[in-house]
Amino acid sequence: MAGRQGRLATRAVTIAAAAIMGTVGQAAADTLLRALAQAYQVNPQLNAQRAIVRQADEGVPQALSDYRPRVNANAGAGNQFTSQESVVGPALTGSDPCPSAGRKPTAHRCGSAVDIAAPVNTQKDRYWTAPRSVGITAQQKLFDGFQTANRTRAAESNVFAARETLRVIEQTVLLDAATVYMDVVRDTAILEVQRSNVRVLVETLRQTRGRFKLGEVTKTDVAQAEAQLAAGQSQMLRADSNLTTSKAKYRRVIGSNPGRLEPGLPVDHLSPRTLAAAIDVAVRANPSVTAAMYGVDVALLQVKVSEGALYPTVTLLGNVQRAHDVNGVISGQSSASVLLGVTVPLYQGGAEYSTIRQSKEALAQRRFDLAITRDQARAGVVQVWGEIQATKAQIQAAQEQVRTSEVALKGVRMEARLGMRTTLDVLNAQQALVNAQVSLVTAQHDRVVGSYDLLFAVGRLSPQTLRLPTSIYDPVVHYQQVRDAWGGVRTPDGR
Repeated sequence: MAGRQGRLATRAVTIAAAAIMGTVGQAAADTLLRALAQAYQVNPQLNAQRAIVRQADEGVPQALSDYRPRVNANAGAGNQFTSQESVVGPALTGSDPCPSAGRKPTAHRCGSAVDIAAPVNTQKDRYWTAPRSVGITAQQKLFDGFQTANRTRAAESNVFAARETLRVIEQTVLLDAATVYMDVVRDTAILEVQRSNVRVLVETLRQTRGRFKLGEVTKTDVAQAEAQLAAGQSQMLRADSNLTTSKAKYRRVIGSNPGRLEPGLPVDHLSPRTLAAAIDVAVRANPSVTAAMYGVDVALLQVKVSEGALYPTVTLLGNVQRAHDVNGVISGQSSASVLLGVTVPLYQGGAEYSTIRQSKEALAQRRFDLAITRDQARAGVVQVWGEIQATKAQIQAAQEQVRTSEVALKGVRMEARLGMRTTLDVLNAQQALVNAQVSLVTAQHDRVVGSYDLLFAVGRLSPQTLRLPTSIYDPVVHYQQVRDAWGGVRTPDGR
């Protein structure tokens, strides 16, 4: 009986070790790198961020549009009714008709050259016309206080910042994928440990009841075995629930249900060798830091754009117009003009000065944000580095704990057969072995995840660094496709 218990316990240890070291079912197992590659391709959060970067790309051609002319065509047509009156009088006499005898005129002023004795007639003209006109107006901005140049540079900096934010999301998705992958591996191993523990406890309870029938143990020993079995079953159910939750997270992040997973390995060889080097890389190359640096550039350029509102604006305006049936006299008319306009802002109510001050305060805020981000990157590296060192020691301690717990369990069982140990001693030794196995599996999980977390902290958790078996998304391609586009409503992918 005891030999069967020993074989079950040994099997539990073997299964746990195999789950950690990857010696079971490797040929049919999925690898961590393949899972990361799949998450890189299909994760919706990452694809949404790529769309945000493409939106930022469009800011550059929008800024460049101020360098280009604006051309408008206009046309008009309609009906127009005209009614006008004109006075028609006699011919001029050339002399003053007022006699010196004092004859009083009846319808004129004395001294007028018109014969006031003649009647005055009024002529009325009424007519309809159908005026029509077409024209083209072109406007070209020649100088705007360098606002267009600074807006263009700010838009380009926005694009660079968006790309760095995309790198942050890429790293976040890859870290999440590595974490949920290792969660499934860990929880699968823990569930198998708990199942093996339940099998051992079932066998222990069977043997204890047999010994109770023989009078070798008391009813208390049976109750202790039953209680331990119930506790083991509860732990097994909890482990099964944890595995179900981890599989659901795996499906959400990676995009498919997990199959047989091959255990992952640490990626320490991709990280800096020392803490000082890791901090130095993080404060320079962490994408959160570089995105904040581009944010400072954008704010600085926005100050210059705001200051440009104080400069004069020079505009060239051209106009060509053709009109038909203008009125009853002019049947057609053409015009063309080229004008150079200069607008000098003298005072606009003070809004432009407030905007400049506001932009300067925004620049100060971005600089503070950069300092905060660098401090966060430095603290993140220190924290992860310490956790990795701790997990290395935990693995060694857990391995030793598993080894000694297995030896202790065998010894307690032998002593129990000789009557030197109670059933409770055997049950406690069995639980100590299970706890050691779970600790080892958890420490191995934390060791792998910690190595990916360190890559994340220093800004190197990328598909290029990991050499993932997948095509790499290049945001520069879309940028080059739209930067100099003068028109078109379709996106480069055909939408």
